[in-house]
Amino acid sequence: MTKKELYEALNYIGASRDNRYRMAIKIEENPNQIPILIEIIKDEIDPISCKAAWVLEYVAKNNLQLILLNINAFVDVLKHISLESSVRPVSKICQLLILSEFSKKSIKSIQKLTTNHLNDITEAAFDWLIGNYKVAPKAYSMTTLLLIGRRIEWIHPELQQILKQNYESGSAAYKARARMTLKVLEKSSSFNNLR
Repeated sequence: MTKKELYEALNYIGASRDNRYRMAIKIEENPNQIPILIEIIKDEIDPISCKAAWVLEYVAKNNLQLILLNINAFVDVLKHISLESSVRPVSKICQLLILSEFSKKSIKSIQKLTTNHLNDITEAAFDWLIGNYKVAPKAYSMTTLLLIGRRIEWIHPELQQILKQNYESGSAAYKARARMTLKVLEKSSSFNNLR
């Protein structure tokens, strides 16, 4: 499928999960389409970009390895995404990548995340956490930053400060996730102080 053909196919994707899933299966069967899908996501002005992000999220849920094989292209696109409808699925993909990276049962991947990848994901996650977005990308970002903070020291204090500052103005769902994250951060800092 050419970029034009993929673009036209995405144009017919609706909000239904079945449509997204069927398109994700087509992409999985033709993994050479993933860089093109990522390229379409980068074009923020076009409403098709969010549909490409929805499909990529389904691909990531089914086969995260395909995202890892295209990790440089994926991470490079993070700084270009600001539309709410694209940020939610992309922040979910970041969370899936980080959960896999820090899992003891991590998938045997051809390519692990480098420090540069982690830094780019961290920057995007902080932007989504403090930006004017709904609770889902903020929640995914909290989990992402909590885990990356195990490897990059400055993240946990910064995350803790942001969550405390924004707690009162957050929605009930935001407050619930922030409380849970703060509890983990406080246990972690108590443990580190005992060493």
